[in-house]
Amino acid sequence: MQYRTIVRILGLLVALFSVTMIPPAIVSIIFEDGSGLPFITAFMLCMTTGLAIWYPNRRFRFDLRAKEGFLIVVLFWTVLASFGALPFLLLEQPEMTATDAFFESFSGLTTTGATVIEGVDYLPRSVQFYRQQLQWLGGMGIIVLAVAILPILGVGGMQLYRAETPGPVKDSKMTPRIADTAKHLWYIYLSLTIACTVAFWLVGMNWFDAICHSFSTIAIGGFSNYDASLGHFQSVGVNLVCVVFLWIAALNFALHYAAVNGRSLKGYLHDPELKAFFVIQISLVLLCFFTLIQFSWFGDASMALDQALIQSVSMSTTAGFTTTDFAHWPAFLPIMLIFSSFIGGCAGSTGGGLKVIRVFLLYLQGKREVNRLIHPKAIYSVKVGGRALPDRVVEAVWGFFAAYAMVFVIIMVCLIATGMDDVTAFSSTAATLNNLGPGLGSVAVTYADVSDSGKWLLIVAMLFGRLEVFSLLVLFSPTFWRS
Repeated sequence: MQYRTIVRILGLLVALFSVTMIPPAIVSIIFEDGSGLPFITAFMLCMTTGLAIWYPNRRFRFDLRAKEGFLIVVLFWTVLASFGALPFLLLEQPEMTATDAFFESFSGLTTTGATVIEGVDYLPRSVQFYRQQLQWLGGMGIIVLAVAILPILGVGGMQLYRAETPGPVKDSKMTPRIADTAKHLWYIYLSLTIACTVAFWLVGMNWFDAICHSFSTIAIGGFSNYDASLGHFQSVGVNLVCVVFLWIAALNFALHYAAVNGRSLKGYLHDPELKAFFVIQISLVLLCFFTLIQFSWFGDASMALDQALIQSVSMSTTAGFTTTDFAHWPAFLPIMLIFSSFIGGCAGSTGGGLKVIRVFLLYLQGKREVNRLIHPKAIYSVKVGGRALPDRVVEAVWGFFAAYAMVFVIIMVCLIATGMDDVTAFSSTAATLNNLGPGLGSVAVTYADVSDSGKWLLIVAMLFGRLEVFSLLVLFSPTFWRS
C-alpha cells in the first residue's frame, strides 16, 4: 500500500477544497451579512493543513492500484466533509455543536439534503450559499474534478474514477483518457447548472435563489434557502422547472455526453435503463395523482397533479425537495414515496438509491428464476438492450443488494437502540442511505431532535449511500489490508 502517495494526494485535495471557501466569503461581502470572516479563516486552515500534509510527501509519486483508489476516495469524502464543517463551527449564526456541524457538512457534500438547522430563511446569505455549494460540489463528486487534474500531479486517475463513479458497470469511459472523461462530465454538469439557473429566473426566482436552487437541483441534493423548500414559492412554473431538471440530472451522464458529442438523441431513445426510469416515474406520478383525487386532498385536479408530479419526482430521484407536508398525505402515499427513493436515479447520474439499472436487473433475474421453475431444462439469459449479460454482472448486483440490505438493517436497529421510534428509525435510515433527506415521523422536516449518537449513525449511512456501500465496505475486509 502506497501510504505516502495517498497522503500526498489527500493533502493536495484538501488544499484544493480550501478554494471553495472563497465564494461564500465573496457573497458575504456583496450582501454585507457580516459572516465572511469564518469562511476566510476556514480557507486558511484548509490550505495550511493541506500543504502541511503534502509537503513532506511531495516526492512520493507512484502508480495507484485499485485498492489505493478505494482508500483515497473514502478518505477524501470523510476528510473533506470534516473540513467542510469548519465554517459551521466558526459561524455565530447559526450556532452549532460539533455534531450538528459535521452532520450538516456531510449531508451537504453527500447530497443527502437532511438538515439540523431550523430557520433557514433567516440565515446569512453566505451560509445559505455555502450549503447549496456543498451539494453542487458533491453532486458529481469533487473526486471526479480532481481526476481531471491528477495527471498534472503525476497520478493515474482510473483507479479513483472506478471507485467513485456510481453504477454497476464502471469500466466504460466516454473518452480514451480518464482526465478527458472527467472534464467532459464537468462541462456538461456546469452547462446544466447554468441552464437550470436561467430557467428558475425566468419563472420568477431572483438570481440568488435561482443559483442556489440550481445547485441543489442538478446535484439532486434538496437543500433550499427556505424552511418551506420549494413550497415557499407557491409556483407551478418553479415546480415544473425543478421536475424537468431533476429528470435530466437523474439520467446517465454518459447519455448526455453521447448526445452532445454525436449531436443526436438516438442514445436516449435506445437506452433500456432510461425507458425503465420513465416507466417508474410516470407510474408513481399517476398513482399519487389518482390517490389524491380519490381522497379529495387538494381543491382541484390541477393542483393535485402539480403536487403529485413534484413530490413523486423529487422523492423518487432522491432530491428531497418538498412543496407540502407529504408525510401526512392519505393512505399509502408517504411510505410509497420513501420506498421509491430506494430505486433512485440511473447509474452514472447524481441521484442516490440502488440505481434503476440494478433494480431492473433484479426484476429480470427474478423473472428468469420463475421461468426456470416452469421449464427446469431450458436455458435463459438476462438481456438488457438485446444483449445477454454475463452471470458475473447479475451476481454482483445481487451481492450489492444483499450488502445494501445488511447495512440498512444494522443502522436502523442501532438507531432504535438509541431510543428512536420505529417509524423515524426506518425512514431516517432510508432517507440517509438513499441520500434523500426528508423522512417520516420526527425527521419529516428537520433532524434537530435526533440524538448525537443517532446523528453520527446517520452520517455513516450517508457515506455508505454516497460511496455505494462496497467502496466503504471493502475497507472492513482483512484481505484489503494484506500486501
